[in-house]
Amino acid sequence: MSTITTEQLSATTLLRFATAGSVDDGKSTLVGRLLHDSKSVLADQLEAVERASASRGQEAPDLALLTDGLRAEREQGITIDVAYRYFATPRRRFILADTPGHVQYTRNMVTGASTAELTVILVDARNGVVEQTRRHAAIAALLRVPHVVLAVNKMDLVGYEEPVFAAIAEEFTAYATELGVPEVTAVPISALAGDNVVEPSANMDWYGGPTVLEHLETVPVSHDLAHCHARLPVQYVIRPRTAEHPDYRGYAGQIAAGTFRVGEEVAVLPSGRTTRISGIDLLGEPVDVAWTTQSVTILLEDDIDVSRGDLIVPAKDAPATTQDVEATVCHVADQALTVGHRVLLKHGTRTVKAIVKDIPSRLTLDDLSLHPHPGRLAANDIGRVKIRTAEPLPVDSYADSRRTGSFILIDPSDGTTLTAGMVGESFAAPEPVKDAAEDDGWDF
Repeated sequence: MSTITTEQLSATTLLRFATAGSVDDGKSTLVGRLLHDSKSVLADQLEAVERASASRGQEAPDLALLTDGLRAEREQGITIDVAYRYFATPRRRFILADTPGHVQYTRNMVTGASTAELTVILVDARNGVVEQTRRHAAIAALLRVPHVVLAVNKMDLVGYEEPVFAAIAEEFTAYATELGVPEVTAVPISALAGDNVVEPSANMDWYGGPTVLEHLETVPVSHDLAHCHARLPVQYVIRPRTAEHPDYRGYAGQIAAGTFRVGEEVAVLPSGRTTRISGIDLLGEPVDVAWTTQSVTILLEDDIDVSRGDLIVPAKDAPATTQDVEATVCHVADQALTVGHRVLLKHGTRTVKAIVKDIPSRLTLDDLSLHPHPGRLAANDIGRVKIRTAEPLPVDSYADSRRTGSFILIDPSDGTTLTAGMVGESFAAPEPVKDAAEDDGWDF
């Protein structure tokens, strides 16, 4: 296995991406091939896979076993839970979420793709775009994943024919464009044979685009949460009350977005009281500036009431507080969500009582039409809901902030997660379709 130095790692960017697709489309095999061919598999891991494959009578190692770790997954040959893998190349570091393809586990894709900057959606070249493909595309669009890769797999089983790939790519791209997906890159692959996964395929010389790994290494990670609306959900109030710190009162949490500076005027929501930041502690040391994903303790000039669940924001850039939340949701529980359902709504570090006032529509995945007032959402349904909360909440639009524009609904009786919600409009506005003559290679 090739080694990557600490200097190389520190100089590379991080890409979080997820894989999705219908059952048996070859997601785990693709991930295994990606890890194997990029030399990101330890020797003992590969030996274990080779032994397990030989015990089944397979001549070649089954690379899907590198990610399917549960016994039930290996027995059935499917992915059930989200499998996270961490690997790196000299050009970039990766956090990969391999999500299930079976319809009943669609909810797991919401978990895996919620923090992803890119989603790889696999399609079996023999079957083309199916309902589960459309569902995964819709979830990627709802979660505002900036980049989507369509990997048309098992090209070896259709004779590596270009027209098969082109037809699938065009159908999927048209559907994704309607959903407002900003970018789709289509790649013809054979995960089993390794075609166009890490190395270019000699069997598809008609394809002039990047391999899957090449695209993952070069796709621009243009997001910069440090320049978004600054938000700090308060997780814990620190009061040491020691001889060394008799009057210390700090508000600890992980910065969800943006940058905070000492001396900046801030508001505490939902109360709306304003003050200034008198200090910021990071890892026990005072700093002048802190930014996204850093876990910090903020000290305020005035002794105001701040507790867990409150949100610290810049006074000039505060979101509106409301008790009426309208959002697009993906229902993930087996128990249906109905009008009148009493739930708990968890937003950031704050949990409040709420009631589902209305379900205006449910999305029909076949033609993206809206079924009005269905009255209920079943498992894996996507729809619009109106929720009334017992207390005001400071919520952003999900389009502005994926962290503070999202929430989950919880069953108060047993703590089960019912629904994942995104505040605001359902999908982004579709991008204008470029003329085919302007395309360079197979970049849809």
